[in-house]
Amino acid sequence: MKGLPSLENLSLSFSKLPGVGAKTAERMAYAVLRMEREDREEFAKSIAEVGEKISKCPTCGLYEENGECPSCDDETRERSLLCVVSEDRDARSIEKAGGYHGLYHVLGGLISPSKGLLPEGLSIDSLVNRVKAGGFEEVILALSPTLEGETTSLYISKLLASTGVKVTRLGYGLPMGASLDYADGLTIEKAFEGRRKI
Repeated sequence: MKGLPSLENLSLSFSKLPGVGAKTAERMAYAVLRMEREDREEFAKSIAEVGEKISKCPTCGLYEENGECPSCDDETRERSLLCVVSEDRDARSIEKAGGYHGLYHVLGGLISPSKGLLPEGLSIDSLVNRVKAGGFEEVILALSPTLEGETTSLYISKLLASTGVKVTRLGYGLPMGASLDYADGLTIEKAFEGRRKI
């Protein structure tokens, strides 16, 4: 049977998304094909708008729409705090959790020589320049507790050591409601390191 090049191209496009294999991409392409024409047009318009209207803030690296940064342009935010995250989605998770109302800086990844991500390929220089420009009392490193996250945190903390700004990182340890007997050794070790007075 002759193939359907348009459907195959759509399936190939879906397969470029992270975590989407060939079979899932094919199912997604067929799902789009079965949509009503109006829904398909709205879907295509949404994809086009993401590329046209959303860009990275030149100061902090968060995604902004129509040139309005949700962090830098918000005058109510605490301007003495700077939270460093790997990706925009990490900042969005922090915002959903609440409790933090300072500014952000997005690195664009974590140092990982095996993946070809070196400090020069991340926005570490612009972070250091922002901190040196003054105004920040604390820089919070909110990076994943992985080898890459720890390496990046250590690298940044050494670069910022001479600025006089307090550099902290998120506490690691046991999640709320967890049982000690189910926790792995590293989690328990980090919980002891991050203990504080009651």
